[in-house]
Amino acid sequence: MPKIFITNKSGHPQTFEVHGWNNNQNLTVKPHSTSTLSAPDKTSGAIIALHQGHEGEQAEITFNGFGGNDFFDMSNIVGAGGNMTIQQQGEPSTRKGDPLFMQNLRGAWKKASQQTKNDLKGSIFLDKNGNVERMGPVKGHPNLEKFVRSFADGKTYIGEGAWKGSPGVKSDNDQSSAGKGTKNSIITYSDGDATPDNHQAQHAPIQQEQQQQQQQQQHVLIAQEPASAAPSTSHEATEQLSAPKPHDARIGIDLHNSSSKPCTYYFYDNYWNGNGTAGANFDHPLKNQHLAPHTSHFVPLPASFKGRVQRGQLIPATWVEFQCEASNDHFAHGDISLQQGCDGAATIKGSEGTVGGFSKDIITHAPAGAKMKRSDGVVCLASTMGNWLAGPNEVAAAWEMKEVGQRKAYIKGGTGTDDIMSKTRRFEVVFY
Repeated sequence: MPKIFITNKSGHPQTFEVHGWNNNQNLTVKPHSTSTLSAPDKTSGAIIALHQGHEGEQAEITFNGFGGNDFFDMSNIVGAGGNMTIQQQGEPSTRKGDPLFMQNLRGAWKKASQQTKNDLKGSIFLDKNGNVERMGPVKGHPNLEKFVRSFADGKTYIGEGAWKGSPGVKSDNDQSSAGKGTKNSIITYSDGDATPDNHQAQHAPIQQEQQQQQQQQQHVLIAQEPASAAPSTSHEATEQLSAPKPHDARIGIDLHNSSSKPCTYYFYDNYWNGNGTAGANFDHPLKNQHLAPHTSHFVPLPASFKGRVQRGQLIPATWVEFQCEASNDHFAHGDISLQQGCDGAATIKGSEGTVGGFSKDIITHAPAGAKMKRSDGVVCLASTMGNWLAGPNEVAAAWEMKEVGQRKAYIKGGTGTDDIMSKTRRFEVVFY
């Protein structure tokens, strides 16, 4: 049975969507580590890197396809936020993907004219320093496709290729060339150079595979115990087994359910935190708190917590984002974000009395084009920045700007929203 070896050369945990294997469950690979997936013959699937909840570069594979060969490619059709390559084990000539895609993207952006940058508005996402952080989907954006081809044509799938009667672009079609028989696949992710190390590409990482199997066995033991949220990756299982971090009872959230329905609120600690950036956690909540209508409870948190609390575990959802202790002033800081959608009003209040967010219903009378029905049947306002469900919803963004405003909640971009500070490292959070 073929194996897929996924190596993360970066210094942070990297989460991948997995389709076709691993029971279609996301996989988080720890820094400078390799995880292994089993892939039966004749199976197909995709490994997609996630960046702040957005799909990015992806490896698509069919094992033992036509003529007994593997077929695979690297694609940036749905976006990018890192560098990734794929090849057959021991066959460097089969390597596909641009190992420096993001560096080349940033270089092209710096050289681009102002008109080009204007044309790419909403497709290229910058950090607070103006550096390219992420690229949105190429599909349906001809200006972005032209721009990406200027530096990555022939290295990765960019357009749709030959599909539904369209001949596609030859440089894209060539990405689907056959491998040499059927062999293990080597996928390498990096924020730097994603070229696989020689030993990684030539030899199966047996020791790491054994470690992963041990972690999976530990995960099974944990899953048999009653828990509010069982981990689904070996990375999370390892953290759950380690000694619990001490909690300071003075630090945390005074959580209020001001609605007429019972609700369970989930706290998500970010996977990683950078300079103005963060790796949003969508699948492994740190803890949860159930509240009956019109009740409240204090939820203690570690000083290291940087993440969010939301209703339930689904998106779209209103995010109350906060960190319990900033490294510069050692105070807590927070805000409300509607960038991943809105499932109701929420406010956050600091020790100084300042309040962020809003308390009124902005969903009921919103335009139909701003709404979407969540997988649990709840009608919400769609994401203003886009995610794996759909692209950015400009109708929702315009409505939220009118009803709430960027000062009270993050709607578009990362500036202009009040920073709610708490010197006591304790917030009052109300969900309406």
